[in-house]
Amino acid sequence: MIELSQNMKRDYLNFAWRGEHNMRKKITIVGAGNVGGTLAQRLAERNYANLVLVDVIEGLPQGKALDLMEAAPLVGYDCEIVGTNAYHETANSDIAVITSGIARKPGMSRDDLLFTNMEIVKSVTQNIVKYSPNCILILVSNPLDAMTQLAFQVSGFPKNRVFGMAGVLDTARFRTFLSMEGKISVTDTYALVLGGHGDTMVPLSRYSTIAGVPIPNLFPKETLTRLIERTQNGGAEVVKLLKTGSAFYAPSAAVAQMVDAVMLDQKKILPCSVYLEGEYGIDGLFVGVPAKIGGTGVEEVVKMMLSVEEQVDLQKSAQAVKELIDLIMAKGGMNR
Repeated sequence: MIELSQNMKRDYLNFAWRGEHNMRKKITIVGAGNVGGTLAQRLAERNYANLVLVDVIEGLPQGKALDLMEAAPLVGYDCEIVGTNAYHETANSDIAVITSGIARKPGMSRDDLLFTNMEIVKSVTQNIVKYSPNCILILVSNPLDAMTQLAFQVSGFPKNRVFGMAGVLDTARFRTFLSMEGKISVTDTYALVLGGHGDTMVPLSRYSTIAGVPIPNLFPKETLTRLIERTQNGGAEVVKLLKTGSAFYAPSAAVAQMVDAVMLDQKKILPCSVYLEGEYGIDGLFVGVPAKIGGTGVEEVVKMMLSVEEQVDLQKSAQAVKELIDLIMAKGGMNR
């Protein structure tokens, strides 16, 4: 038997480690703020991909990446985490999550963010595409549906490889409020929210249940109206309470669920902002609807039967998204 020297053993272990880690998938997170940083932590703890954290602020992504690496021996993950201010280190990413943009402040609507975040998302998308032309893009920047549409056009990617985080978060908020109101476990609640990620979103009460019982059978109409309105203003409520920031725990958890669906090819039905071509009577817009998310991104738009009132509300929500798209076009942010 050949006895390996200590140096040979070390070199072999280093080679094996590099081989294992080079086989890992790669996820880029653009924006190292609260959402991006918390998302990086959630994904690191899943331990299924190497991570690159990008931000324009010098030292911020590097510091958060190092902090996360130093937590690895304690938590038990061994993925590689890199922080950078450049995009060349994002090369060959499998998924890129765009969280960058200015955050909402008290009294600021998602629409107020439009023009500033338009320029940011446009630039970020161009850089991501340059280095990772085969990746899947997941948008988090607000106003969500409009920024997803912008990234779709700028990237030139097929529609299955660009989608936005909207309904997953909105649905989680609706489930939370139902659980709080009914004083029951949130795991017994199921809810569904369609439409644009904003004040015009459409929570579907009759498709929402507690332990399988439709919520219209459990709560009076006035209560449901109040819970729906709270869901529609869920982000603004957090902004008002924080005073100096916006939500990040729930948004990062929502994105992580979407990344799971792609990374693990789960074929999971999630309400996401996806490109519609006639489904639900909407054509050429990104709007939140249920979709099957798997290894190739959006694999199917799930069609549901809506009531006349629900269809009208969804059309109103789509129209609000279209108005933002028209503003972006007027500014030259995307082509007609």
